[in-house]
Amino acid sequence: LGNGGSTLHVLQYLEDLYGDQWTSLTVLLIHSGGYSQRLPSASALGKLFLALPLGEPGFQMLELKLAMYMDLARHMSPGVLVTCSDDIELYSTGDTESVVLGKPGFTALAHPSPAALGATHGVFVLDPSSFSGEGGVEYASCHRFLHKADVGTLGRSGAVRVRGHGSSGEPGTARECVYTDSVFYVHHHTAQQLLGFYRQLGTLCWEIDAYGDFLQALGPGATADYTKSTGGVPEQDAGLVAVRQQLFSLLRGTPLHVIVLNNSRFYHLGTTQEYLFHLTAESKLRFELDLLSVAFSISPATAEVSGRSSIVQSILEPGCVVGPGSIIEYSRLGPDVSVGKNSIVSGSHISFSVDMPCDCLLTSVSVTVSHRVGHVTVVFGVADDLKKSVKLLSEIHSLGFFGASLADCLHLWSVEASEQLFSSGNTRLGLWTARIFPVCSTRGESVRMSLRMLDSVQHKAPFKLSGFQLLSVEEILTYKDVEDMLKFRKQIYDEICLQRQKDKSGC
Repeated sequence: LGNGGSTLHVLQYLEDLYGDQWTSLTVLLIHSGGYSQRLPSASALGKLFLALPLGEPGFQMLELKLAMYMDLARHMSPGVLVTCSDDIELYSTGDTESVVLGKPGFTALAHPSPAALGATHGVFVLDPSSFSGEGGVEYASCHRFLHKADVGTLGRSGAVRVRGHGSSGEPGTARECVYTDSVFYVHHHTAQQLLGFYRQLGTLCWEIDAYGDFLQALGPGATADYTKSTGGVPEQDAGLVAVRQQLFSLLRGTPLHVIVLNNSRFYHLGTTQEYLFHLTAESKLRFELDLLSVAFSISPATAEVSGRSSIVQSILEPGCVVGPGSIIEYSRLGPDVSVGKNSIVSGSHISFSVDMPCDCLLTSVSVTVSHRVGHVTVVFGVADDLKKSVKLLSEIHSLGFFGASLADCLHLWSVEASEQLFSSGNTRLGLWTARIFPVCSTRGESVRMSLRMLDSVQHKAPFKLSGFQLLSVEEILTYKDVEDMLKFRKQIYDEICLQRQKDKSGC
């Protein structure tokens, strides 16, 4: 449970596989992405396999991660390098500088970032006498680590620094920043300690965070206060607090070394808005990685594709239209398809005439239910909050679906609002658990049904969902058929390769 629990599980797996030899290995551990509720187009296969408009054929996040960390492996002692799958770290160092990972305990990379970004990530409270904020790489002392603390707390804790006075020394060039986390290294002795804790614990029943629960226990200024913050889940409070306190006791006093990368940028692609911005807008990331508008796709000149869009491993037929700021990945669009601006289409086949609205997320998932393969297409507004939930049926009007209340949508679809409508029963009533997406026999038909649902909401016109088996996103991930989804991707890949061979031979 959680990326902390999965880290402990992987350590156990490595020992089962290699015995005592695992402590002599250098390990790269990438968390693949969890439920991805803020970027549901990545929920079924994981954010580690996000499409990037880069490389030939197109890279996924996995390939980029391997390329980025190749140099770190050369200067890494036995241990585990832990990273998420939805962030990108770019940095430059001097000719004589290098990032060396090998000290006892934990070693983390730190990046200068705006305080507002630090409030949604981890931040290091560094000893100001241990680094200058100049040069490419500095090895600093860390007093404590804060995880998703508000800007006020960051300021009071001494995490906010002023850097960049400029060569002229003019005060106007200075700016405030915090040093945010990204990748961290665990020395093999410390990894063994964590594994011993996991064995002693037995079954892990609470969500442990590798950043919040491991790193917050480190540094001379660490306190156990964070162990009592459980997000207001009463049935988990006692057990989760107990496990966190055990981890705090285990790790307290363990060194936390911080490597400050002064010339670096940290990019997060974990939300729909971030993914759209970094891949389609004139972002620094798009410039630095030289991201393409069309990567490993068939996009004829007669298809109208905005230069501010991103087409990855997809087939666009002549006449289709893709609006600015939109992403099309692993999909096939017919000649009469128009995709509005700021939208995402993923893993879908749209062969019929349709004008998709702006700010729309559409992703198709293969499922196996009762030993039969079916298809479900999930559709939301890019700003819809899939993490939000309520406890009472009388409150579902506060849940928003593409600008309308969920209660109004259910009325339009002739779906009864009951506790049975939600796959979680009466515990979490939300878009994530609402059984509103029909299972269809083909991918194309599932797209048609979901877009008709959306059209019903936009035009306030009734559209009955009766006669279909309805699944929630939560259930779709339980029934997902990864093999069938990859088969569809492979068909597109093969067709693109064949077309390219024809183009080269002049056929």
